[in-house]
Amino acid sequence: MLFNAIKTVILLALLSGLFMFMGNLIGGSSGLHIAFIMALVLNGVMYFFSDRIVLSLYKAIPLDKNKYASVYNEVSHLAEEMKIPMPRLWLINTPMANAFATGRSPKHASIAVTTGILSLLNQDELRGVLSHELAHVKNRDILISTIAATLATAIGYLANMLQYAAFWGSLSNNRDGKKGNPLFMLLVAILMPIAAALLQFALSRSREYEADDTGARNCKDPLALASALKKLEQNVASEHFNKDDVEKASTASLFIVNPFTTTSLVNLFSTHPPMNLRIERLQALYKKMFSR
Repeated sequence: MLFNAIKTVILLALLSGLFMFMGNLIGGSSGLHIAFIMALVLNGVMYFFSDRIVLSLYKAIPLDKNKYASVYNEVSHLAEEMKIPMPRLWLINTPMANAFATGRSPKHASIAVTTGILSLLNQDELRGVLSHELAHVKNRDILISTIAATLATAIGYLANMLQYAAFWGSLSNNRDGKKGNPLFMLLVAILMPIAAALLQFALSRSREYEADDTGARNCKDPLALASALKKLEQNVASEHFNKDDVEKASTASLFIVNPFTTTSLVNLFSTHPPMNLRIERLQALYKKMFSR
C-alpha cells in the first residue's frame, strides 16, 4: 500500500513537471494562464458533476432496496467497517457484468452495479467487488483522478499552443534571447500529450491495484475478489461496449474491469492493469493474510 501511495505522488509530480516544462518553453505568455484556467474550469465542472453525468450516460436508476436488500446490507456492513458514509446505490440495465464508483468525496459517493454482475457473481464474489468500489471511495480516487485530468488537459492545451507557435514561428524569445527551434517545439507538442496520457494511465492502474488491496483486506477474502475479476474479464470478452462510443470510452477508467476489449498493444494505453497481474497479487495477498 505504501508503495502505491509513493507511486501516486511520483506520477502526479511527473505530470506537474511536464506542465511546468511546457510552460517554461512557452515563456511568460498570457496564453499559459488562459489555458490553465480553462483546464481548471473544465475539470472543476467534471469534479462536481461527473457523477450525475456518468450515471445519466448509462441511464442508471436507484437500486431497489426491497428487491436487492442483500446488496444494501453488504454495502452498509462494508462501509461501516471502512468507516465511511453509506453511498447511494444504482442499477444499470446491461448484460455486461461490471461496476464502478463515482462522486467527489465519501459524503457524495455513488456505486453503480449492472444487472449482469448481479446475475453472474455469487455472494462472496459480489462482496469482493463492492469492497473494491468502496475502497475507491475511501481512498478518494476521484479527487486524485481529477487532479491528474486537470494537469493532463492543461498539457494538451499547451501542446496546441506550442503547435501554433511552431507553425507560425511566433514564440517569444527565451531567457537567452533566442527563439525556440520550431522543429523541437513541434516534437515537444506531439510527444508531451502522449507522455501525459501514459502517466495518467499509469496512475489509474496504480489506483486499481490499491483498490484491489484495500478491498480484499476489508472483505477479508482476496480469493473471492480474484474469482470475481476472472469471471468479469470473461464476461466482458462477449458483452462489451462499442469502441466507437466516445462518451463511454472516456469513462472506462471508472469500471472495475475495462468495459472494452483490448489487445496486448493497446494494453499499454489501458487504464487498467493486466488482469493476470491483479489476480496474482490477490493470490499473494491471500497467502500473506492467512499463512501461518
